[in-house]
Amino acid sequence: MNDNNKFFSMDKLVEFGMGIAIAAQMVNSMNKALNEIQIPGAGKVMPLQTEMVYYAVIDGKQKGPYSITELSRLIAEKKIVKETYIWKPGMKQWDLAQNISEVLSLVALTPPPLPINR
Repeated sequence: MNDNNKFFSMDKLVEFGMGIAIAAQMVNSMNKALNEIQIPGAGKVMPLQTEMVYYAVIDGKQKGPYSITELSRLIAEKKIVKETYIWKPGMKQWDLAQNISEVLSLVALTPPPLPINR
């Protein structure tokens, strides 16, 4: 029997090892590509959007951008009321605070003024 035809010959083992190495590289490359694909609803967490910003008309002037936390503070300070015009990216035009659900919900979360002791 010729050595070249033997399963355990050195050439066959090297060829087999190189085949395994190339296959492993292909698997790693495909896994990396598949892990980078973002399919909504497929169990992958989508990157979080940056925090929404808001603009308000205060004292007749456009102010902002404000975070939702800053809007809450302005509501507590009565600088933003239900009749204040608010705009955020994605809105076609300015609208009253009372018509923007996330802003209106801040009003419900804002505590009333402290009672004054008499």
